[in-house]
Amino acid sequence: MGKFIVLEGLEGSGKTTVALYIVKILKSYGIKNVILTREPGSTPISEIFRTLIKYGKDGDQDPITSYAELLMFYAARVQLLENVIKPSLLKGIWIVGDRYDFSSYAYQGGGRRIDKYFIKNLSRVVLNNFRPDITFYLDISPKIGLSRIENKRKLDHIEKESMDFFNRVRLSYQALASENLNVVTIDASQTLNQVNSDVQYYIKKLLKI
Repeated sequence: MGKFIVLEGLEGSGKTTVALYIVKILKSYGIKNVILTREPGSTPISEIFRTLIKYGKDGDQDPITSYAELLMFYAARVQLLENVIKPSLLKGIWIVGDRYDFSSYAYQGGGRRIDKYFIKNLSRVVLNNFRPDITFYLDISPKIGLSRIENKRKLDHIEKESMDFFNRVRLSYQALASENLNVVTIDASQTLNQVNSDVQYYIKKLLKI
């Protein structure tokens, strides 16, 4: 069996950079079969949901509601889980995922204030309690994280949210990290070298090196 490693965090926390570093670490220890995934996305159908979630359709004439956004995230997630992640793990392929289930608890639960028990029940039905082997939560203040993406050419639907929204998202992430044993919190405001060093320590533990 392969292993499923997930990265979670706010915009600007460095998830993509750290994901690439994890792949490099794994390959250095002889694990050659590694797939990078992102949420929403990484399957043809999930990529369609990604575009709708991030940028909508037909301008502001049909704004995406909070519950529609949540359901689209889970539709994209289960497509990825059933068609890519599970089959790959059975073949011994490792998965490094940019976001998974905790994103919905943090963004739609914390940020959008959707009832967390509704999300929990939805997750249980759709994902059947399938969990990563380890989740790295890259913790960073919204002020620092958003400053890192302020020069981005086009902000998406979520990136345009208020600072209060992202503060709620961060608090939700921190609560999730404290409640789940397989979540490792990394201070993403550190230098990249220190972040990478912290991540490598836990990857070696996962590999039992």
